[in-house]
Amino acid sequence: MAKRISDTLKPYLVALHLQESSHIGALKELTEQARGQADVLDVDGFHKELLSREKQESTCLGNDIAFPHARTDHVKNLIILAGRSESGVAFQAEGQRAKLIFVIGTPKRMVTDYLATVGALARLLKEESLRQKLMAAKTPEAFIAELAEAESRL
Repeated sequence: MAKRISDTLKPYLVALHLQESSHIGALKELTEQARGQADVLDVDGFHKELLSREKQESTCLGNDIAFPHARTDHVKNLIILAGRSESGVAFQAEGQRAKLIFVIGTPKRMVTDYLATVGALARLLKEESLRQKLMAAKTPEAFIAELAEAESRL
């Protein structure tokens, strides 16, 4: 069974103030947070695979949310990176901007965990109240605590 999102997401992998306004720049900014982390074997390779996946179809889902994701051999274990942008990050989808971005990387062998994580995030973030709480969180720890609280209600 997949771990809870709040258990997988670490405070040092949460960027509350993304500087980049394009999806390419924001994905680079987020993946750089994982540099030096044991679960990421190749940050640059992971970044390239995220961009490749984004070219196939935008991962901006509306409601100010994007889930860039890749099944890749550039990560050893499931990793989640989170970013927040007050003004929003422009994605390829026509006129779509994301204020909450959750980057998901899973090894190719972990299909079930990959699908469970994307599905769980989608279910959690359907709730506008959670999105508002995540936008208001003052620290990465508070951001993760809001996710944990929402997960406990699923």
